Amino acid sequence: MKFRHIATCALLAATSCGALAADDNSCATLVGTANSPAPQSFQIRDGEPVDLVSGARTVHGKLLVFGDGGVFRAYWQPENSPEKYVLANAGVNSVRLVSTPPQGTPAQNGQPGTTLAPQRVLSCPAL
Repeated sequence: MKFRHIATCALLAATSCGALAADDNSCATLVGTANSPAPQSFQIRDGEPVDLVSGARTVHGKLLVFGDGGVFRAYWQPENSPEKYVLANAGVNSVRLVSTPPQGTPAQNGQPGTTLAPQRVLSCPAL
């Protein structure tokens, strides 16, 4: 089962649906948390530690994964915060973080487990 990013105009209304293509205006990068100087890939599975890195600032967080009829949605949750941000596809290895309540039911058994390269974030939340 493959992970599918959910990016609809309704979901992205606050971030302008007109420009979903990736560009060089990233404000941060979502990366796995392995101790390495190079940005690390990460897996789409519930509880996966993923950091938001912007310049010298790192915000620790984790992924929450919800499924609905074979479609999975990944949400990034900053450490010590109730807020959840869906990873909305914005092009090759690029996402927008959109604050939204989770949809579906929590994914089980590490599903879907798809590996993603570090993701450029084109819309950063104020943290």
